[in-house]
Amino acid sequence: MTDAQETAADTSLRITGGAPPDDVAPAPIPLLAPREGIPPVVASDDALARVVAAFAAGSGPVAVDAERASGYRYGQRAYLVQLRRAGAGSALIDPVGCPDLSGLGEVLRGSEWILHAATQDLPCLREIGMTPTGLFDTELAGRLAGFPRVGLGAMVESVLGYSLEKGHSAVDWSTRPLPDPWLRYAALDVELLIDLRDALEEELDRQGKLEWAREEFDAIASAPPAPPRKDPWRRTSGMHKVRRRRQMAVVRELWTTRDQVARRRDVSPGKVLSDAAIVEAALALPPNTHALTALPGFGHRMGRRQLEQWQAAVDRAKALPDSELPQPGQAVAGPPPPRAWADKDPAAAARLSAARAAVSELAERLHMPQENLITPDTVRRICWEPPRNPTPDTVETTLAGYGARRWQIEQVAPLLVRALRSAGCQTAAGGS
Repeated sequence: MTDAQETAADTSLRITGGAPPDDVAPAPIPLLAPREGIPPVVASDDALARVVAAFAAGSGPVAVDAERASGYRYGQRAYLVQLRRAGAGSALIDPVGCPDLSGLGEVLRGSEWILHAATQDLPCLREIGMTPTGLFDTELAGRLAGFPRVGLGAMVESVLGYSLEKGHSAVDWSTRPLPDPWLRYAALDVELLIDLRDALEEELDRQGKLEWAREEFDAIASAPPAPPRKDPWRRTSGMHKVRRRRQMAVVRELWTTRDQVARRRDVSPGKVLSDAAIVEAALALPPNTHALTALPGFGHRMGRRQLEQWQAAVDRAKALPDSELPQPGQAVAGPPPPRAWADKDPAAAARLSAARAAVSELAERLHMPQENLITPDTVRRICWEPPRNPTPDTVETTLAGYGARRWQIEQVAPLLVRALRSAGCQTAAGGS
């Protein structure tokens, strides 16, 4: 064990969540290299088989991380997977050379996986055959414990007394071969996840929040994959400037064409054509490529074939019959924006104000973000369409229907009952 590792094991350096420490913590010790060195990158079936055997023979939870090439490649696939387990050491696996990791996922079935910000990595891990049956999310644990900064580097520093280099988080992980400094960074990301998990479990237990955290972790592990977004082109940045249906059709055609090109070339859509350029073309409705070239984002560096491709998309939208033009806005499920409540339903606005104040006060007392105590959307929904008779039973049932966990219901249901009653909920039209 290195001096830095001994430092990490010294619990006197741990700063608890929820409140500032009584004493100033010592300066963090830089963690410069993995304790066993940088493991070789696994990119062949034989090497993968050895890793599978080693991790099957290991014990305890498994630290897991994944690196993507966001902003460089199309989609969110994993380009490196990092793991660490007692008795197995660390492993770096190249999913390009080993695209099917279901065998590894199988030997780890039943083991607890430790991830930081699990919801970010689980989709790309699922694509290559790795899905946990149980997990511990160190970022979410930090939020529940009241840590003000919950990035991995900040958590390792405040809890374990180290500083981690974070200079390579936004690099193009599809690069091959991966440079040694990047691999060192990647290996260090799982080096202390097990230590961090143990310290955070102890802190959550001290605060009486460990069972709450376990409910949250179980909910993440059991959640189904997110369904595809409906009309993803509507999320184009700057879309609020586009008012007319014909212009919306131009956005849709350009977005769809860009997505097809980006998928074919395996590059980030933003590298093909910017959102700003799409919106400019939609607003201008250029009649030809000459006019298109004059718009921002379609300058002289763009080749004639590309310009013709984008102009063809504009022309298709301009030629659509009115019946095929997109409607001005998606049907929004749930309540309207809160800023409109005072005019639409003053009683609902009063309920929301009372509920928000109560939730905010409780979150402050529990030293956790309000959105982790209960999602703002859940609060809005129950205030907009509350049970006709807001009893503890009806409020708890409503919250459960919106996906609130048991611990969240236990904490916020009494507050919401009082808030709904104080705002005259009994006169509101709603179902029980």
